[in-house]
Amino acid sequence: MLFKAVLLGIIEGLTEFLPVSSTGHLIIANRFITLDKGFEALFDIVIQIGAILAVVVYFRAELFPSGIISDFKKAENGSAEKKNKDYSSGDSRVYLLWAKIITAFIPAAVIGLFVDDILEKYLFNTGSVSAALIAGAFMMLYAEKFRTRKLTENVSAITVKQAIVIGLFQCLAMWPGMSRSASTIAGGLFAGLSRSMAAEFSFLLGIPTIMAASLYKLYKAGFSAITPHQWSALAAGTAVSFVTALLVIRFFMEYLKKKGLAPFAFYRIALGIILIIFL
Repeated sequence: MLFKAVLLGIIEGLTEFLPVSSTGHLIIANRFITLDKGFEALFDIVIQIGAILAVVVYFRAELFPSGIISDFKKAENGSAEKKNKDYSSGDSRVYLLWAKIITAFIPAAVIGLFVDDILEKYLFNTGSVSAALIAGAFMMLYAEKFRTRKLTENVSAITVKQAIVIGLFQCLAMWPGMSRSASTIAGGLFAGLSRSMAAEFSFLLGIPTIMAASLYKLYKAGFSAITPHQWSALAAGTAVSFVTALLVIRFFMEYLKKKGLAPFAFYRIALGIILIIFL
């Protein structure tokens, strides 16, 4: 099971932040890489925690108040003396950013509580994924053409209204294969963000979204019901997804500064058609 968990962790890390649907790819992979019955759905969600930890590491400067980081470093150096430094300006931007992230998180959190069981019962299959891959591709292509000349180029400049628009688009990702990354990046483009800022906010929004979904799945499964062997598989898959996702984030952020989403959209269309024909 550990070898299978590592393979699935690599797939998760590669696809979580690219707009191609990590859940969709894992559902497809589960047709060929099988885990214990009833454990697959839990595994596919929980290993996303590794990818989210990669976001926290990569964007740590934007996510944490400078004063906390400074005090932590002084504590590491054994200094008990606190120097009075003014971190208020930088820290206020951090708190405002978190407020916007949570605002964008709310729509999917509320809707997800009511429809999670229905979605898992009817949409977690290759036919549904195929349709979502193709639909999401056309959404991405349209979002690219919709972009305005006046773009938000700084994540701290994102408005509450823009955050709400992105949060509403995130609800589309409840359809497996649509892709949380594709939905929120497209939402960001429709809201007036640049490609790189849409991607960055999409990644940051994934922190509360995926953490909440993973913990909710663990709660529903029951911690005591998970065997030691399954815990080992979860740990291995999560660790591998963290390392892989960290590399992907670095690549994707650089890529979006120069190129658009069209190659990913065409890949989605091709994959969707292949799945319809063969699976």
